[in-house]
Amino acid sequence: SGQRHDKMNIQVLPEHKLSSVAPLKQCNVEKKEVELILVKDQNGVQYTSSSIIPTPGCHAGPPGSASEEDREIWGKKLDFLLSVIGFAVDLANVWRFPYLCYKNGGGAFLIPYILFLVIAGMPLFYMELALGQYNREGAATVWKICPVFKGVGYTVILIALYVGFYYNVIIAWSLHYLFSSMTSELPWLRCDNAWNSQNCTDPKTINGSIIGNGTSYAKYKITPAAEYYERGVLHLHESKGIQDLGLPRWELTLCLVVVVFILYFSLWKGVKSSGKVVYITATMPYVVLFVLLIRGVTLPGAMNGIRAYLHIDLKRLNNLEVWIDAATQIFYSLGAGFGVLIAFASYNKFDNNCYRDALLTSTVNCITSFLSGFAIFSVLGYMAFKHGVNIEDVATEGAGLVFIIYPEAISTLPGSTFWAIVFFIMLLTLGIDSAMGGMEAVLTGLTDDFKILKRNRKLFTFATAFGTFLFALLCTTNGGIYVLTLLDKYAAGTSILFAVLIEAIGVSWFYGVDRFSEDVERMMGFKPGLYWRLCWKFVSPAFLLFVVIASTLTSSGLNYDDYTFPDWSNVIGWGVAMSSMLFVPIYAMYKFFSVPGTLRERIAYCITPEHEHHLVAEGNVRQFKLSHWLAI
Repeated sequence: SGQRHDKMNIQVLPEHKLSSVAPLKQCNVEKKEVELILVKDQNGVQYTSSSIIPTPGCHAGPPGSASEEDREIWGKKLDFLLSVIGFAVDLANVWRFPYLCYKNGGGAFLIPYILFLVIAGMPLFYMELALGQYNREGAATVWKICPVFKGVGYTVILIALYVGFYYNVIIAWSLHYLFSSMTSELPWLRCDNAWNSQNCTDPKTINGSIIGNGTSYAKYKITPAAEYYERGVLHLHESKGIQDLGLPRWELTLCLVVVVFILYFSLWKGVKSSGKVVYITATMPYVVLFVLLIRGVTLPGAMNGIRAYLHIDLKRLNNLEVWIDAATQIFYSLGAGFGVLIAFASYNKFDNNCYRDALLTSTVNCITSFLSGFAIFSVLGYMAFKHGVNIEDVATEGAGLVFIIYPEAISTLPGSTFWAIVFFIMLLTLGIDSAMGGMEAVLTGLTDDFKILKRNRKLFTFATAFGTFLFALLCTTNGGIYVLTLLDKYAAGTSILFAVLIEAIGVSWFYGVDRFSEDVERMMGFKPGLYWRLCWKFVSPAFLLFVVIASTLTSSGLNYDDYTFPDWSNVIGWGVAMSSMLFVPIYAMYKFFSVPGTLRERIAYCITPEHEHHLVAEGNVRQFKLSHWLAI
């Protein structure tokens, strides 16, 4: 047959291991190329040392998976690596990690951070990549390995969609700032613009003696930069609160249209198109970060900033909050659980070494976070020096850092227009490939589940992008920042932690770490070490449980600066969070009632991989044996 199959370089098992394998089965091939096909557990997975010539009944890949022909594959290995790095490295690496590190004991914060990376971050990252690559399916259909958990797939797809609603707006702000920077004098330099208030104060006149009364400079909302962000861009002063949104601002709406267009044309042809876009969006932030770092270090006061960033205060480690911060930061930073890694890995070649990829990309992500702190804190040191205040007065996180403090610092440098353009290009490229990842998770997850969507991929991509755009319009209104704050807290807070906890339990307990390890061995020719298996079965679920409980206990009411949200908005927030989480129990019940048989058989069908359902009829269910639950 004229079908093409990639060579699979997997060693044939040595003689002494053959005893544990079902009888050999020879596919009928020409005598020139004799193939040794080992069929294990009657599920048609092959180890072979020569190229495979497909014949009926002989296919590569896991049971029931899409064979190599009808699933597209990344053009190059680098397309995949850059996509994963581009997704994992996002705005939080720049605006959250450096501040957390500074606030939680500087260098000492790296101890819990690296610990959690090694015992939980990397294992979960590795698990998602292997899961997607072996099963060649998106986040929902990958659960053919344990059908009762398919609801988790829908949960993470919905969460990825929710995040797109507000994340794209932050990218639109960056674009707005980028366009605004293309002038000889930056618009947030002076007080005499149409949007400024009477109270606007020239930053040159603000020094330690004025601020001294307990407010930090970062909270000082009457500088030109702060007023440009809150009044010039957001028009926040025209809204009384979340109940008073107003109409979308046309400038932000146009920027949002551009962002959504970029997303659509990056994703419409699947990984063939998105795999090329990341060559720009994943590498550009590094070039810019490096340039900003060099510029930052040469500024007066920069060293004080860097010293403050790295000062080691081991006493902070006695504080539980530091450990919670490290755990949540690692979890959100790597982006395990959004269904993105599963989707990206599902387009890999079957024998790709995803173990090496997991270690490489998760390490790159964390090193980026650490290095961006130098670019940020050298500039904060310069700001503190200029105003004669302490570092803690200018240090801040989130949007206030990248849209107020940093732009203000840039505006005082010679050649400020150039630095501003460069900085906002970095924010734009940091955001865009993370948004692409999130949307790809939605597209792959649903097209794999509903074949009609797969046939109309371009139309479905357009519908998803357009739907995202319509919801995101809420965040471009005068009070849009309130909607954004609400979504940011609730859309992917507790719900994503819950989803990944269920996912980890589903794979390592119900499907079985031993079986999962065999799958990895089929792909790469080696079994994951005992360390990874222990982490998957015990450490990662325990870690996730810790983070879920900690985040629930430490969660406070919603507020934005001095504005406290009304109680009903918290109710809406929990409604958003529950709307995704409820897919798990609802789908489980649906599955249970839709399969035939006695109670015992129903449970068996729910927790047995789909390709083993014939064993249920024979009464041979491995989950009903103690050995399954004890295996590692």
